[in-house]
Amino acid sequence: MPSRSRVRVGIIAGVHGVRGAVRIKSFTEDPADIGYYSPVENEAGSVKFRLKVTGEVKGLVIATLEGVSDRNAAEALKGTELWVSRERLPKSGEDEFLYSDLIGMAVMGTDGQRLGTVKAVADYGAGDVLDIKLEPKGEMMVPFTRDSVPEVDVANGRLVVVPPVYAPDEKEDGEKTGGA
Repeated sequence: MPSRSRVRVGIIAGVHGVRGAVRIKSFTEDPADIGYYSPVENEAGSVKFRLKVTGEVKGLVIATLEGVSDRNAAEALKGTELWVSRERLPKSGEDEFLYSDLIGMAVMGTDGQRLGTVKAVADYGAGDVLDIKLEPKGEMMVPFTRDSVPEVDVANGRLVVVPPVYAPDEKEDGEKTGGA
């Protein structure tokens, strides 16, 4: 699990043009805000990138990186995660938190029983989803909405979920699925 002292704010998704500009998938609330955190660094913290946001296209931020001036150099950076130290981020409000803080949290049912642990937070296009590793085995995905996740307690490392109710498969119920 990554260190809690640093936060991933984006990832270089590809190149833009021939002069070394890159396309960045930003994880900041307003994608262009990634520019406010410059310089950013790679995951290891061994390379710093001064970036300047120059535009947006198809949900990605276009930026130039100091010292990267051609397409080949930019292409070599594809897949590089961009990180900043947590203290550089604005303070969270009372009911705000970073999705990275949810990873590893205990997941409790509304009855108080432990269900498992948050494995990931994903967005497949229809909204955020919690991927939960169940105990003792299995996985469950829960929409990350107030109805499905009524309580998030970052300070105590736990959240409460209302497990989804799945419709039974007709074949499992022994019902006929067709014919006369």
